[in-house]
Amino acid sequence: MSLWQTTLDAFQLLISFDQQLWAIVAVSFSVSLTALMLVLLPAMICAFLLAYCHFPGRWTLLSLVNTLQAVPTVVIGLLLYMLLSRSGPLGDWQMLFTQKAMVFGQMLICFPILVSMMHGALQASDRRAVETALTLGVSLPHVIQTLLWENRFPLIAATIAGFSRIITEVGCSMMVGGNIMELTRNIPTAIAMESQKGAFAQGIALGMVLLALALLLNFTLSSVRGKGYLRT
Repeated sequence: MSLWQTTLDAFQLLISFDQQLWAIVAVSFSVSLTALMLVLLPAMICAFLLAYCHFPGRWTLLSLVNTLQAVPTVVIGLLLYMLLSRSGPLGDWQMLFTQKAMVFGQMLICFPILVSMMHGALQASDRRAVETALTLGVSLPHVIQTLLWENRFPLIAATIAGFSRIITEVGCSMMVGGNIMELTRNIPTAIAMESQKGAFAQGIALGMVLLALALLLNFTLSSVRGKGYLRT
């Protein structure tokens, strides 16, 4: 089958709202958005503490966070598999091959990325402004709110980067999700499986969904930043 015909078949799957295809998309977005929402606030708090607080082991913790970004997702998946399997210490939770396990794995992947990027954004801001505001008696919650607002664009960019990382990862999802249709089969695992079977139309269609998502996220961020929709 030619590339042109395969691409046409992929478009046909998309516009015909193929039930199997969009079930895969729904699982992927549900799992990744849940993981992102659960980890976003803790990551922001951790990044703030690393950027503005001095405590023993601060640089060790920051180095650990930066190191965890480089851990392959399949290694995280393997560790979770060993923990959640029946013979593992968390086997009684019965989470293996469920969406909960996939969410947990994607949280572990996303957290160090968010912390590292948000820490860089906050670290680049002017510390003297925060110290001056506190000296003048401005409440800490208001200072934090102002700081986050002033750094909103790099923080949004960090969030987009974290989401992009987890919605496209395949190793961890395959290991702990099991690639079960309509339960744990997401876009990356489906693409990998369909490519191995030689059924490229669905893989290309799912790839188009990821490409459209990437374009939408980046266009939205660039548009908001350029047109100043978020200005006070």
